Amino acid sequence: MPISHEVGEAIVAYLRQARPITPHRELFLRWRPPFHPLRSSVTITTLVSKLLKRASVKVHRPGAHVLRHTLATAMARHGTPFKDIADILGHRSLVSTGVYAKLDLGSLAKVALPWPGGAP
Repeated sequence: MPISHEVGEAIVAYLRQARPITPHRELFLRWRPPFHPLRSSVTITTLVSKLLKRASVKVHRPGAHVLRHTLATAMARHGTPFKDIADILGHRSLVSTGVYAKLDLGSLAKVALPWPGGAP
């Protein structure tokens, strides 16, 4: 996934100035010693939930999934083909990605067929 210039600069600054010295090659590590990689999805979900709460961001399902959902929704709204979204999310089937189609009502309206027999 391409990242913005600003995100790239922030990661470089983290690596040069803030990342603890460790033999691990993974980018993101625990905040406190021992500094080891974040290996569990539960750990990442808990971390994201805490950060969302701290930022007063209210979402239906706080956790790591909201980041995937936000990315996929933004991509759908910007016209990214669903096959590309499915590939980025790691979906094996476009049916799994189809949940994001309902969020892009403007695009759906452009391709919707008229209701048989006209409007009720």
